[in-house]
Formats: sequence, C-alpha cells, structure tokens
Amino acid sequence: MGQYDGKAVLLLLLSYSLRCSSAAPQKKTLSYCMPVTMAAALRGSLVTLVKGLSGPRWQQLASRPLSVTAGLCSPEAPPARADATFTVTMVPGDGVGPELMTAVKEVFKAGDVPVEFEEFHLSEVQNMASEEKLEQVLTSMKNNKVAMKGKIHTPMEFKGELASYEMRLRRKLDLFANVVHVNSLPGYSTRHNNLDLVIIREQTEGEYSSLEHESVSGVIECLKIITREKSRRIAKFAFDYATKKGRNKVTAVHKANIMKLGDGLFLQSCAEVAELYPKIKYENIIIDNCCMQLVQNPYQFDVLVMPNLYGNIIDNLAAGLVGGAGVVPGESYSSEYAVFETGARHPFAQAVGRNIANPTAMLLSAANMLRHLNLEYHSQMVSDAVKRVIKQGKVRTRDLGGYCTTGDFVQAVVENLRHRPVC
Repeated sequence: MGQYDGKAVLLLLLSYSLRCSSAAPQKKTLSYCMPVTMAAALRGSLVTLVKGLSGPRWQQLASRPLSVTAGLCSPEAPPARADATFTVTMVPGDGVGPELMTAVKEVFKAGDVPVEFEEFHLSEVQNMASEEKLEQVLTSMKNNKVAMKGKIHTPMEFKGELASYEMRLRRKLDLFANVVHVNSLPGYSTRHNNLDLVIIREQTEGEYSSLEHESVSGVIECLKIITREKSRRIAKFAFDYATKKGRNKVTAVHKANIMKLGDGLFLQSCAEVAELYPKIKYENIIIDNCCMQLVQNPYQFDVLVMPNLYGNIIDNLAAGLVGGAGVVPGESYSSEYAVFETGARHPFAQAVGRNIANPTAMLLSAANMLRHLNLEYHSQMVSDAVKRVIKQGKVRTRDLGGYCTTGDFVQAVVENLRHRPVC
C-alpha cells in the first residue's frame, strides 16, 4: 500500500463518516460501516479538527506523509518512533573519544534514534578544561540525568591540583558504581570463549581519594580511604544487580591479609550485606589470586565487587580476555545519574586521526544507554547490528586482526541496521 498526504486521509475519513451516519441503521448492506452514533461523533470531531487546522498548522499536517503500512510487521516497517526525543549529555574526551562519538552519532542518525546530544569538550591535555566548563558539563548532566563520555586523559605531571577532572565529575555526581559487563562476542574467538562476567567497582574513594602530601623531604604519604557506608553501598548494589539480572554468585575482591583495617572493613561490609541475600552465593578472593584465576579459569566468576584501584586493574585485565579495550562497554551510576562509556578507559592517543579505532565498545555502550532510556527497540537494533558485523567477520579493525578502518566498521553497522528483525 502506498503513502497518502494528511489532507487526503482527513477528507477520506470525513467522507466515510458522512456516508455511514446517513445510512439507515436497519440496512444490512452497510454492515461494514461503523455504528451511526459513532460515525456522527467522528464526523463532528473531524469537522472541528479541520476548522481548527488553518494556516501553518494545516499546511504542516497536510504535507506530512502517512503510511498505511506503518503498523505492519516487516523489516521495512519499524515500530512507531518514540513519542519524545531524549536529550543526552555528550563529553567526547581525549584521544579517539571524538571519533568514537562521531561513530555513535552516525549510527543513531541512520537508525532514526530519538536522541539529541548536548556536546561539551572537556580536556586537561588540550587546554579545554576550566572550572567554568566543568560546571557547564555538570549542569547539563544534572538536567539530562544521562550522559555519554569518552576518556578524559589525566596528565601525570602535578600542576597544583591532585584530583583530575574525571575524578571530580564522579564525585560531584556521586557516580559510586562502575559496571563492566565482560561478554565474549560471537564470531570472534579468544583463548576463553563464551565468557559472561560482571565487574562492579566502587569509584568514589579508595586509593583514588586524592589525599597525598610530602610529610618530610623525600617521603610521600598517599591515603587510601575506606568507609563502612560506601563499602556497604557498593556491596548492596552488587547483590541487587545479581538479583535483578538472575546471577548466582557475588565475589568480593580484597587484600585484607595485608591491609587488615582498610580492606578488612570492605570485606566485613560485603559479608554483612551478603547475609541479606541468602539466595546469592557469596565468596571472597585476594586480588593477586583473582588476577591469576581470571587468566586460568575465568568461568568460575559471575559478579565481582571490589574497591577502586582493584576494579581499575581487573576491568582492563578482563577486557583483554575477550578482545581488548575496543570491545567492552561500561557504565557508571549514582542514585540519580547514569554515565555510559567504554569499559576499559584508554584514550588510545596514538590512533588519533588515523581512522583505526574500534568503535564496538562505545556503540555497545550507546545501546546500553538506549535500554536505560527504555528505548528497547532501538537498543536491540544497534546492539544486534554491531554483533552481526563482528560475527560475519568480514569487517574488522586492526585490534581484532583485520585491516578495516573505523569508517568501514561504522558503515557496515549502518548497513546491518536495515536488516533488523521487527516482529
């Protein structure tokens, strides 16, 4: 069936209602018409509507194509677009971050995803960072509640401020929980296939508390902060996540054999929270043994919860098990906000401008963001397209053993958007 303009459809409905309401109700030959009372009501509503639509409003409606086939289930007829457009804060960051965000925008445009981005460039290495810009980013994030962020590179040189802009963003938004889902990609073989584990990291305290000072010349003290409140909070988040996602086990990662008070408190907090979830198996493991076990037998783990520094290390180690930093998505949560990013945070500065970065992790993170916004159809569409390209194995970037560019991969994803199942 073809397409009709808005004016034609309105006039057709008006004519139809007139015919039905003028017919004698006892005539069985007009049984295909709507009841007389309904037709009369519809006619009155349409007349009022047509009278009210004058000038620009009528022109806008009359010129809009209406597809009769829009409700049919076929690959060429996706379900109705979301009623609203969502505004999301975007911070491209450093390195290949801007290129990855461009990939996201291209895929969203091709898939008609109802998301608009408020874009802010914040960088400590490109002289694009200031208190004013940080406040602008924070204001946008607080208004939109959802953001996509690239890695904001932190220079090693001390320039008078210990806390990086990345850390300050996390603290000001209280993004206490970082979640990285390490999942093998069908079609890309690694030493350990069919991996499916989740790493949950507390990221507002621990070794990243930015409390360092030189007590005497040549002696630096760096404080690691562990609190019962935040340890219990991240433990509860991990057990709630396991319950919601149908996971069976939570493992606390620590070094309480050496840091008996600090990590001891974290371990004690996890054990206390575990008692509230009798259906979830609870274990604990020392961080160094955890690294070895992940390499030897990662299948023994399900959900892992840990303090800040350990989480940073384990995120990167686990990403290497399934293909590297370019394929693992991540997200950070507070009680109000959600920030979506890559799971292993690397700026990949040596690839800037070379069109070789793998956009898989950022695209999958974008798909997770759409699911968070309850745009389930669009989330599945993007995620399926990315995974289909990898499974086909024809278009792969250099980190996955191929020779294709970032643009090639994005184009392949866009082409696969057209072959998405709808029913």
